Amino acid sequence: MPLSPERQLQVEQLFEKAYTDYSNAIFRHCYFRVFDRERGKDLMQETFMRTWTYLCDDKTVDNMRAFLYRIANNLIIDYIRKKKESSLDALQEKGFEPGYDAVAEMQRNVDESTIIANLGHLEKEYRDALVMRYIDGLTPAEIAEILGESANTISVRLHRGLKQLKVHLQGTLKPLSQE
Repeated sequence: MPLSPERQLQVEQLFEKAYTDYSNAIFRHCYFRVFDRERGKDLMQETFMRTWTYLCDDKTVDNMRAFLYRIANNLIIDYIRKKKESSLDALQEKGFEPGYDAVAEMQRNVDESTIIANLGHLEKEYRDALVMRYIDGLTPAEIAEILGESANTISVRLHRGLKQLKVHLQGTLKPLSQE
């Protein structure tokens, strides 16, 4: 059954506000989980497409931010499950030749890239909690709501994740005197 014109306008306004307020954060959230800019954009767009469909079915959302992050998390999980690893040898047999990538070299020179690279070494539950807290800017209570965990569990994950990250960073960062 189609929405009434008044309800359609409400849905459009709600969706527009959600997109304006959260699209950049959802993109960062996706990007820092899949480490692929284009895939992150695709996942962000799919998150909002599903939200639009949900709202157009005249369903309500109590906490839009948590709702969006939950959809994004589910899409990320689906993507990771479907992703198939290809070996370099198999790609070369099909004609792929890796070339020089100046972007990768530039990223290695940025401190942020060191942190991002080290995030990949953390256990998934710690990495997800850290990204949601320090990149997405979510509170432990909001993270708990999104992941369906207690706020205390999230606080413990944040503490342990920071501890693991510090250990990894100590092994990769050079002291300033060596530069």
